[in-house]
Amino acid sequence: MGAASDSPQAAFARFVRRAIDDAKDERGWSVTDLAAHTGVGRSTVFRWLAGDWHDYPELAKVRGFCAALDVPVTAAFRALGLPDGEPVPARRPGRPPSGGTRKRADDQVDADLRVILTRLADPTVPADEKQLICDLLRYLAQRPVRRAG
Repeated sequence: MGAASDSPQAAFARFVRRAIDDAKDERGWSVTDLAAHTGVGRSTVFRWLAGDWHDYPELAKVRGFCAALDVPVTAAFRALGLPDGEPVPARRPGRPPSGGTRKRADDQVDADLRVILTRLADPTVPADEKQLICDLLRYLAQRPVRRAG
C-alpha cells in the first residue's frame, strides 16, 4: 500500500463509500437522498468520495452525516486520522465540567484545536499552509478582547 492510500483523504473516502453503500443497500437511498437526509450537499459528498479536499471536512457536517446514517462519529474521526479517533476530550485537565451550551461550545473549540494541531504535525501539509495557520493563531492571540455590553 502506498502513502497516498494511507492519507486521511483516502481513508475518509473509503469510510464515506461504505456509508453510502450501506445507505443504498439498507434504505434504498441515492446520493441525492443521502444529501437531503444528512444535510451534506451532493457536491460535498462527491468531494469526500474523491478525496478532493485540502482542509479537513467541517466537523458539524461529518457529525450530521454520521448521525443521519447511524454511524459512530468516532469511525469518521478515525478515518480522518484524528488522534485516538476521539475529536474531543471529556474535559481539559484543570477545567471543571461545565454544562449545556457552554460545554458544547468548548467541545467544538477542543475539536477544532485538535484538527489544527494534527495539521501542524502532519508532514504532508505544505509549509506555507502551516505558516498561514501559525500567523492566524498569532494574530488571534494578540488581538484585543472585545467585551460585551
